[in-house]
Amino acid sequence: MNAIDRMSEIIGLSPVKDKIPFVCVETVDCGAYARSRIEYKVNGRIIYAYLLIPKGEGIFPAVLVNHQHNRELNLGKSEVCGIEGNPLQAFGSALAEKGFVVISPDAICFEDRRANKQGTVENKEQDDWNYFLALCNGILTGETLAKIAIEDAMGAISVLNSLEFVDRSKIGCMGHSYGGNTTYFTTAFDKRIRYALSSGSVVSYKIRIENNTGIEKASIIPGFIKEFEIADVIKEIAPRSFMIVCASEDKWSKDAPEIYEIAKENFILKGSADNLEIKQYPGGHAITPERFEFIIDWIYRQGRGVRCEAQ
Repeated sequence: MNAIDRMSEIIGLSPVKDKIPFVCVETVDCGAYARSRIEYKVNGRIIYAYLLIPKGEGIFPAVLVNHQHNRELNLGKSEVCGIEGNPLQAFGSALAEKGFVVISPDAICFEDRRANKQGTVENKEQDDWNYFLALCNGILTGETLAKIAIEDAMGAISVLNSLEFVDRSKIGCMGHSYGGNTTYFTTAFDKRIRYALSSGSVVSYKIRIENNTGIEKASIIPGFIKEFEIADVIKEIAPRSFMIVCASEDKWSKDAPEIYEIAKENFILKGSADNLEIKQYPGGHAITPERFEFIIDWIYRQGRGVRCEAQ
């Protein structure tokens, strides 16, 4: 059994349909693009997402934007689409304005997928408790948060894959922090993703354990580190394009440069050494205006083949 199949077996991943239809609940005109609130199912789970579609004719590049955690389970798809929260997390709306079809779903236990609250109203104590219960239940049943997060992200790619106006050779994936973790796992397993960027999230389990950093609940995969590490996941992205964004004082990307060097070996073996990149900034975990612009430009170049006009 090869590495990627063994990882899939440990996580317990189930197949996801190649194309998934959706229901449009409402659409809002956002100027350069339309924002639709959509619903669809992935392996029986109802997913709530925003689908951003640029105006005009043509075949568009597309990207899945996975939201962060930031201890704000009331904010998911709305933050990356620029509706609520931190403007420096609004990658989805920024890319839609530049001609990308964007899908941004709520991860399990976030925003509209919370157990007893929908929308963006804070409900912190109950949200945290329900998220912990979801972790416990998942470990008992085998439906771990990690398994669900990866399958659901693959389902979002299946929605993009079903759209006639999407260039299927230009489907990407990105995310910061929690979203960045979802990004590299999903990209490793889903070959339909042609390019991906992970910000503030490339850090080994070993370093997290040794430094008492803590392991986010959707990163807990029973038995995984007996055989694999994060570098092994990123190796499986080769020969496709992958960008690691990290920071010198960020505990959530503490050993990203070392992981880059380990993973690079597989990119070299597959004749794609230039397709694995790393950009390290000074500072901590939070996105800065400089990092935001870099991320948008990198995704733009992958989908459009040229630098972003704003640069």
